[in-house]
Amino acid sequence: MSPDLAQQLLLKTLLPLALLIAAGGIWPRWQSGISIVGLRGEINRLVLNFFAPMLFFAAGAAATVDLSLLQVPLILGLATLAGLGLAALALYATPLGRGLSRPARGTIMLTAGFGNVLFFGYPLLTTVFGEPGARYPFFADMLAATPLAWSIGVWIAFRCGKHTEHASFLSMWLRLPPVWGFAAGLAVNLSGLPLTPLIEAARWAGSPTIPLMLFVLGLTIPWHDLRPQKAVYVSLTIKLALMPLLALGIALALPGKLTEPAEAGVLEAAMPTMVMVIALADRFGLDTRLAGLIMGWSTLAGLVTLPFWLVVVKGLAS
Repeated sequence: MSPDLAQQLLLKTLLPLALLIAAGGIWPRWQSGISIVGLRGEINRLVLNFFAPMLFFAAGAAATVDLSLLQVPLILGLATLAGLGLAALALYATPLGRGLSRPARGTIMLTAGFGNVLFFGYPLLTTVFGEPGARYPFFADMLAATPLAWSIGVWIAFRCGKHTEHASFLSMWLRLPPVWGFAAGLAVNLSGLPLTPLIEAARWAGSPTIPLMLFVLGLTIPWHDLRPQKAVYVSLTIKLALMPLLALGIALALPGKLTEPAEAGVLEAAMPTMVMVIALADRFGLDTRLAGLIMGWSTLAGLVTLPFWLVVVKGLAS
């Protein structure tokens, strides 16, 4: 990694990420009496129903679609499945899972397998690869992370949680507004219609998505109770070390040289824990406190491990 890229990564990506997350953590102290859960829920609904669909529409409409682009969701999807499998193996076939409740085990599997591929991935990959890198996190999210989270992820939460829900992956997935925004964007992209002003307007309207969700991440992390424990070590080892290592192996096994989309796929696999895990934990009765704890440590550790994996990927690609 060149000194110029390292400086851009620090100033354009890691510093803004850290400031937004820190703002979310500090805000409740400034605004005493507010409900963190209520505020988090309202922001999530606003992003899910308006800002994110706009951003996904713009990304789908402006992306250059080619077969090599599919390497990103392929690598991320396989690495995610491997991460979930490793977590299940560690929790059910080794002493690491001894004494843990079913909700805690479900939480560990979800936090170990699903990464923040959009809200961390977008600023990181646009810094590393420039404007063309903006398409990678959206395709990774729509074709790998979101389908897996709302199928296998929901199944894990359903089986391990304490709830009265009856999960239906297809109906839930099809009701997600970002899915329709992304589909509409791809339709515009493939149609060839001259809708550049509309696409730019949608991108501008959707621009608050990433800052708001990073702010929500800061709200979610239990800053007053960041004591590491066994569950944290299990999840972090799989999510931040083994998953990107497996993704790198998959990328290197693909025919030809290590391509830019393959690099992006490895970096997406190295992202810290997905914010959506908290929503799944709330909805299906998993251990929300443990989810927040792991998410906090994963985010803090990810600020260190992500540059490491970037150096590794760039070193192998050069």
